[in-house]
Amino acid sequence: MMYGYSDEWWVLLFVPVVLWVPFGPFLMAGMGVWCARRPGRWPRLWSVLLPLVPVVVSAVAMTTPLESWDQAGHTEDLLGYVLVYVLGITVLPWVLGYGITRAVRAVRAVRAVRGRRKPESETRAEPGPESESEGERGLTEP
Repeated sequence: MMYGYSDEWWVLLFVPVVLWVPFGPFLMAGMGVWCARRPGRWPRLWSVLLPLVPVVVSAVAMTTPLESWDQAGHTEDLLGYVLVYVLGITVLPWVLGYGITRAVRAVRAVRAVRGRRKPESETRAEPGPESESEGERGLTEP
């Protein structure tokens, strides 16, 4: 029995919803980074399972009771919920974490390839005596 009523156990479902607002963006950005570094089934599965409880519970709270759909402004509230809570707090941080990580890895890969190649000045053959200019020949000959 909680708060004097025996049927208020469902309030515990709102604890993840409340905690998702401050910590969810960081968790989802971390999940995006994880997915970018280790592509595969498990990171993507956890990227969906992690926000499942807070997003579904808050979506249920937004859509029920069904009588509220007749009230003016309810569709704007629902649109605002989807834009801020679902896209802004959940999807956007994941996309940013994933995209930034992929971009950084691509830049590092290009730099690594350029670093392995020698510059053109090092790949040319050493100039021999026949290719030296007159001024340099005077300095090198005894």
